[in-house]
Amino acid sequence: MNLTIKQLRSFLTVAETESFNLAARRLHLTAGAVSLVIKEMEEEIGFPLFDRTTRRVALSKAGKDFRPAAERVLRELGAAMQTAQDVKNKTTGVVRVAAPLFVASALMPHAIAAYRKSKPRVQVRLVDCAVEELVDAVDGDHVDIAVGPDRATGESVRRISLYQTPWVLWCAAGNPLARRKKITWATLARHPSVVASHDYATHVAKALHELPPEQHFTPSHTVTHLSTALGLAAADLAVTLCPAYVGVLAHAFGLVMRRIEEPEVIREMSLYLPTTRSLTPAAAAFVDFLGPFLTRQAVKVSPDIVR
Repeated sequence: MNLTIKQLRSFLTVAETESFNLAARRLHLTAGAVSLVIKEMEEEIGFPLFDRTTRRVALSKAGKDFRPAAERVLRELGAAMQTAQDVKNKTTGVVRVAAPLFVASALMPHAIAAYRKSKPRVQVRLVDCAVEELVDAVDGDHVDIAVGPDRATGESVRRISLYQTPWVLWCAAGNPLARRKKITWATLARHPSVVASHDYATHVAKALHELPPEQHFTPSHTVTHLSTALGLAAADLAVTLCPAYVGVLAHAFGLVMRRIEEPEVIREMSLYLPTTRSLTPAAAAFVDFLGPFLTRQAVKVSPDIVR
């Protein structure tokens, strides 16, 4: 059986008007054309849909039983066509975004809230994960995109740098280092310090490895989570080292920032996109929004060092 949309619409219009002439006007067809469509439809399904007299056309018993199904098909088809139009126009859909804990808690909620104002029917689902899991999350299609600090990628994932910020010192306002204008890695070695282990080991330790031995720096203590390091610094138990982009959270702890030189170690906030599959229109539109939004927010927090 192969019914067409034209047949279903013609059937329902005749059923509503009980007249081939009135139905023809609504459908912008001739009465003869409508009658022919109904006849072909009846031959296709194998039973009469209407009882015809010289004065009126009325649904047959079988036609009455069939009518709800026909209405449901056209209703669902209309909904499908509207959904397709919404997807095309990027006004609906689901976007899955992976981000490490700091980015997921301090940056992404503001981005999602701002995006929802213009695209209220797009659902952005945030997946918090470790920094080390960002690339694999995109590669394995667990998420559509990821956002976080720079990581090495393979051929199946592309990294887009959004902005650069240096690793800086965060300390309590009463800490002696807060009074210094210039801080070196050698200076830090004389003060209690705490770092979030994985991120530090991946970036700062590798960069400092190239320095002369007298400039090497080894933190006094390592913790797993950034918030723990910031909390210890806020109690002035230690200073901590983090990229400058954590300022939105560090300032909430009452910490002050000081730049570290000789050398300056740079971190990049990045977007991660798949290269082996295309993004949905909704995901592509969110990517276009997210990069500039995060960059603007970073400049507001640290206007002198974000680049």
